[in-house]
Amino acid sequence: MNPKHLWKIIAVIEIILASVIIIFDIFIPTLIVLGIIVISLLIRREGISALGFKKNKNAAQMIGVILLSVILWQLIQIGVTMPILNHLTGTTQDLSAFANLKGNLSQLSLYLILTWTLAAFGEEMVYRGYLQNRLSAVFGENTIGLVLTIGISSLLFGVAHTEQGIIGVVVTTLDALFFSWLKMKYENNLWAAILAHGFSNSVGLIVFYFTGPIYGLW
Repeated sequence: MNPKHLWKIIAVIEIILASVIIIFDIFIPTLIVLGIIVISLLIRREGISALGFKKNKNAAQMIGVILLSVILWQLIQIGVTMPILNHLTGTTQDLSAFANLKGNLSQLSLYLILTWTLAAFGEEMVYRGYLQNRLSAVFGENTIGLVLTIGISSLLFGVAHTEQGIIGVVVTTLDALFFSWLKMKYENNLWAAILAHGFSNSVGLIVFYFTGPIYGLW
């Protein structure tokens, strides 16, 4: 068998395995898939840079642009997306997991640590790094392949947040598309998605700490 075809078959198997773990919420999916990533990279004799970690000569500028982009995006989400979804579904995003966060500094500190480790770094390695890399190997790098790669990885990211209800799934799927766009904007640099994810969660957590849950601006 052609080695190229063999690696494509292996990539398909990896995608299916990771998808099953995510969809059925096995243990902590991100941690399990991170383990798969380690094995996958070892088998391929690749370094972590294969997932999209790249240096940026204008890192400070990139950080500033991403932070501003995240703030604008969150305003769009709470000002447009979430209110529309609230009215269409007759419900709101389930944020009960953060019920004790308002005014609780120790909770905020814990969540911020988890945000920049398990969420921003871990989840971005899984969804915008590993899964997009393997999906691209299967579907190709043309326009259709790019749409399928970003679409499938984003849907899986949304499904991973089913505890937040249907609105949470939709909102996080859109977030995934946004993170993917920023990654592409910076030449497929995974650091851009990590920063966007970290900033997005951090802003949301800090606002929640002071105001409690916000389900939309109208």
